[in-house]
Amino acid sequence: MRIAKQSDKVKVHYTGKLKDGSVFDSSLERDPLVVEIGSGDLIIGFEKALVGMKAGEKKDVEIHPQEAYGEHLKDLVKVIDRKYFPKDLVPEEGMQLQLGEKEEMTIVTLTSVTPDHITLDANHPLAGKILNFEIQMVEIL
Repeated sequence: MRIAKQSDKVKVHYTGKLKDGSVFDSSLERDPLVVEIGSGDLIIGFEKALVGMKAGEKKDVEIHPQEAYGEHLKDLVKVIDRKYFPKDLVPEEGMQLQLGEKEEMTIVTLTSVTPDHITLDANHPLAGKILNFEIQMVEIL
């Protein structure tokens, strides 16, 4: 039976969970993910996990930040005075905004909102977290 290798196009189902067991993403309620291994479209740890799998095989993998979304960087967290926030937008914790011009667009998450200040975090929401994936190789194309 054929095993998946670099440059193979594959179909996979997955469920991604955090250490506490909460699901942050899953393909089970939609079509399988179609990806070329090594294309850079996925986090490194997920791509590495696909190599060597056979169609129909399932595996559980734990992926650390350095092979996922990186460490959470304090330099990407900024506290701004609320007076600089647009008056027509009601800030809420968890809200995501796009800042900058098209070529320099950055997505930030509001992580704290007080009457005087708003904390913006430009880290990926999964940065610094250990990710656990249940992966099923559906097909090697």
